[in-house]
Amino acid sequence: MTFTRRALIAAAAAPAAAQAASAAPAPAASLALPVRSAFAAMPYVYLDSGSTHPMPLGARAALEGYLRYKTRAPDAPELDMNAKEQNVLAAFGALVGASPGELSLVQSTTMGENLILQALGYPAERGRIVTDALHFFGSFYTYGELKRLGVDVVTLRMTREGRIDLDQMAAAVTPGTRLVSISAVSTTNGFQHDLKRVCEIAHAQGAYVYVDLAHAAGAVPVDLRAAGVDFAATSSYKWLMGDFGLGFVYVREDVRPKIQRPWWGYHQIGRFQSHVFPYDAPGDSVADYAARPDATGLLAMGTTSWTGVVQLDHTLPWIQSLGVERIQAWRQPMVDAVKTELRRRGYKPLTPLDSKTPLVAFALKDARGKLRDLLAKGGLRLTVAQNRFRVSISVFNDMNDIDRLLAVLPKAPPA
Repeated sequence: MTFTRRALIAAAAAPAAAQAASAAPAPAASLALPVRSAFAAMPYVYLDSGSTHPMPLGARAALEGYLRYKTRAPDAPELDMNAKEQNVLAAFGALVGASPGELSLVQSTTMGENLILQALGYPAERGRIVTDALHFFGSFYTYGELKRLGVDVVTLRMTREGRIDLDQMAAAVTPGTRLVSISAVSTTNGFQHDLKRVCEIAHAQGAYVYVDLAHAAGAVPVDLRAAGVDFAATSSYKWLMGDFGLGFVYVREDVRPKIQRPWWGYHQIGRFQSHVFPYDAPGDSVADYAARPDATGLLAMGTTSWTGVVQLDHTLPWIQSLGVERIQAWRQPMVDAVKTELRRRGYKPLTPLDSKTPLVAFALKDARGKLRDLLAKGGLRLTVAQNRFRVSISVFNDMNDIDRLLAVLPKAPPA
C-alpha cells in the first residue's frame, strides 16, 4: 500500500481528537493548536524541545515584569514571590496528580534524585536498586558510583523493540530490593513506562519507586498518586517550558515519615524563635525551631530561582489550559508520520511503534557526521548524537515541519 502522510494524519487524528473533545470543554479559539503565535518566530524548524523547550512569549513578558520589579523601575509591578512559589507548587501538583504538600522546589531533576537516594540512606544502605538502560543517561553515573561503593545495582537492558520488559523487571526485583529507579518517559527514545505496573512490581517486594518526570510532566498524562509512585523529580526547562535552575521533587505523603532528612536548610523551617538578640523571648537555647510537616520541610534548602518561578507561574496554567491529553492527541499524527516513514526508508527505529510520547529516535552509525551539516543547511534543529538522532514535537509544530524534516533526511540511511 502506498504510504501517504496526509491519509495517516486523518486516520490517526480522528479518534484521538474525538476522545479529547469529549473529555474536556472546547478550548478558546486563541488556544487552537498549533500555538505558533505564543512563541517567537524561529529562524529554523525547531524539533528539539526535548532538549530545551522554547520559552513562550507570555513567560518572557512575565520575566520582563519581574526584571522591572528587581530593578525597582517606576513601572514595576508589585510581586508577591512567596505567593507565586505556592501557585507554582499547586499548578505543578495539579498537572501530575500530587498535592502541594507532597512537593518541594529543587534545583534540578538530578538534585531531586540524589536527595531521594540520600533520604533512603544510600550509599550506606545496601538494599538492591533496580534501574534500566532507558533511564536518564546522567543517572548511569549515579548508579555506577553506588555500585562501585558496594551497592547491589541491577540495570535492565532495553529490548529490540525499544522497551523495558516488565517480566524481566519483576524477576530482578527480588526480596531485599530497596528501590526501583526509572524514567517515566525515556530521554533516549521516548519509551513510556506503565507506572502503575512498575509500582505493583516494586511494592510487592517492599521496594520504593523513584520516577524521573523530565519527559513526562507536561508531555503525557501523569497521575503519581493513582499510579502509586513514591518519589519523583523533574526539571522545568523541557515540556514545562521553564528554564534551567528550577525543578520539583515529589514524596508521597504516607512515605514521608518513613525516610530520613537528607540535609538541613532554612527553607525547611516552619517555626522559628531566636533567644539571643535584643527583645527576644528568653530561652535555654540559641533558638527554638521546627521543620514544616511537608515535603518542603523535608527536602528544601535555600533560595529558589525566582526567574524560574515567574516563568512557571505563566507556563504551568497555560499548559493546563491547552490540556495535556489534547496536546498528545494533536501531535500523535506527526509522531506516527515520522515513525512510519523513516521505518519505510530503512532507518533503524529505537522508539516503539505504538509510542504516544513526543520523542522519536532512530539509530544511525556516525549520525552526527552524516546528518549535522545536512540538517543545518536544511534549516532544521533536532538532537543528533554520535550514533542516533531524536525528533521532539511540541505545541508549535505542525505537519509542515514534519514534511520539511522528511524532505531533508536522506531517502535511505546514509552509508
